Amino acid sequence: MTRQLKKELLNLNRLAKQIIAASADFILITFSLSLSLYVSGISPREFPVFMWIPFLSISIFYLIGVYRTVLRYINFSLIYLLLKAALLTFILIFAIHLLFIYILFPYTQIFKATSDYLLTAEGSIVGLLFSIVSVVGIRLVANFYFLDQPSEKKVIIYGAGAAGIQLAGALRVSSEMETVAFVDVNPLLHKTYIGGIKVLNPKKLQMLILRNKVDEVLIAMPSASKSSLRALLREIENYSVKVRILPGLAELALGKILVSELKEVEVSDLLGRLEVEADQELLDSNICEKVVLITGSGGSIGSEIARQVAKLRPKKIILLDSNEYALYAIKKELESLAPEVNLYAVLGNVKDYKRMLEVCKSFGVNTIYHTAAYKHVLLVEENLFEGVSNNILGTKSCAQAAIDSKVETFVLISTDKAVRPTNIMGATKRFSEMILQSLSAEDDDKNITRMCMVRFGNVIGSSGSAIPLFQQQIKNGGPVTVTHPEVIRYFMSIPEAAELVIQAGAMGKGGDVFVLDMGEPVKIYELAKRLINLSGMELKDKTNPDGEIEIIFTGLRPGEKLYEELLIGDNVSKTKHKQILRAEEDFLSKHELDRYIALLKEAEKDDDVVALKAILKEVISGFTPEDEIVDVVYLQKQQ
Repeated sequence: MTRQLKKELLNLNRLAKQIIAASADFILITFSLSLSLYVSGISPREFPVFMWIPFLSISIFYLIGVYRTVLRYINFSLIYLLLKAALLTFILIFAIHLLFIYILFPYTQIFKATSDYLLTAEGSIVGLLFSIVSVVGIRLVANFYFLDQPSEKKVIIYGAGAAGIQLAGALRVSSEMETVAFVDVNPLLHKTYIGGIKVLNPKKLQMLILRNKVDEVLIAMPSASKSSLRALLREIENYSVKVRILPGLAELALGKILVSELKEVEVSDLLGRLEVEADQELLDSNICEKVVLITGSGGSIGSEIARQVAKLRPKKIILLDSNEYALYAIKKELESLAPEVNLYAVLGNVKDYKRMLEVCKSFGVNTIYHTAAYKHVLLVEENLFEGVSNNILGTKSCAQAAIDSKVETFVLISTDKAVRPTNIMGATKRFSEMILQSLSAEDDDKNITRMCMVRFGNVIGSSGSAIPLFQQQIKNGGPVTVTHPEVIRYFMSIPEAAELVIQAGAMGKGGDVFVLDMGEPVKIYELAKRLINLSGMELKDKTNPDGEIEIIFTGLRPGEKLYEELLIGDNVSKTKHKQILRAEEDFLSKHELDRYIALLKEAEKDDDVVALKAILKEVISGFTPEDEIVDVVYLQKQQ
């Protein structure tokens, strides 16, 4: 019954709520006035004479804006407003007393009674205090009544600083969560109370979780370093409780903390990579006041490069993609992000040399970031010639169009799978690198285009990444699928990779192979276990058969390696940026590559997979396709 009444009151329109609040105030002020009149010795028969005071009070409350506040979100600003309204009413009553009794109606019996009351100090003070206490008190009661409803989850806030206190305040008006305690490492705060919530030592966290008194842990430490956050997650993950994190300070700067801003634990939080501060000179070099073309701009890497380019004051941004919807989506996003930038969306295929040349010349392109490629290993293995055509021939046509239109800088986005590849995708990306190396090595006075390539490993959240799949599998209740218990990968966030790509491109002199420092490699099986624990689930295995989510091993897929490499040889040098290295690697001459490209086109025409793999094995150092034995006789026949 109480819950139904509460729901009906909350569903009333704003005017009805204001009338109820004003009526309650009128009754309380009338009661307080009557009590103070009684204290002052005024006869009850004269009480009606004073009824103009409650009406005046309600009018002032309305004019000041007391009834525009929402009772469920009461705070000190509302109490201050009520105090101000009460004091103003008190002062105004005295002013009316002086005006009417001593100037206009000096002999009127009605105002003489009022005068007697007002001039009685204890009566007027009691009336003021009773009014303030009653109108503030009724609002506190109403606030407690409307907020006192069962929450779906009980949570602990890790961090009793400003962010944690604001988060607790936000949760007070949420029916989703109830804060049962703060946890903080500061010993001075232990066993104290903040807003009625106790602050505990982190050692108490395990006990509360084991007693099933906590459903989630909310980390409210936006200023914490990545290494500190990583260590904290390492500690909490052993308890198999769901963890969510408040965003960093930069994300909170635009507004107050909201419950909706809490995010699930992400791989970037687990890795805790220390990102090096960007070199602004390198960022600006190829972008500021220049025309920038981004191929594959609808993809995960291309779209992030486009976002970062938009912030660096380019003269124009040309977005090129063959996917209509992806192109539309990134264009709309950038129009909102940087409305002042001259933005152009071009539907086109990178394999079309004529189209690429037309775009470069028409817009006067200065810099190209070539991200357009098929990157999903399995799909390329199932569509070999499409992968070869897009990745190799597409790069060749783009690079040639850049040279012929005198583009200043051409940056190819490559991958660690290009190093001693075991799959066609990796082989095509290494072939693409060699195309740029050979074109840069040509002694041609007409070629003013500086070409370089940037090689890095897995980026978190990119299309084809296993991490989003793990997160979805956990949400679905499992099982989580991992290819092999020993498979290892490097990881980097998409924004960090894009920023490093832009800086590496600015250091290119021609034919450079840049390699990004990916940090420490991560075992995928261990990563999957941590994600399970931090989602509040328990791993189901031989040691814990009653767990909730199982990890099953599916076996390495065609072309997949246990670990990835970033360097073919050992000839590597440092650059001015500590996270970017320059590699010196062998490549073929342009004449030789042109011959192999002609052979690839012939193999594609004949749909000859054996020939295709033989060509790639001949060209790419260390290429060892796992699913077939390459017929090297084919190449001998072509000599």
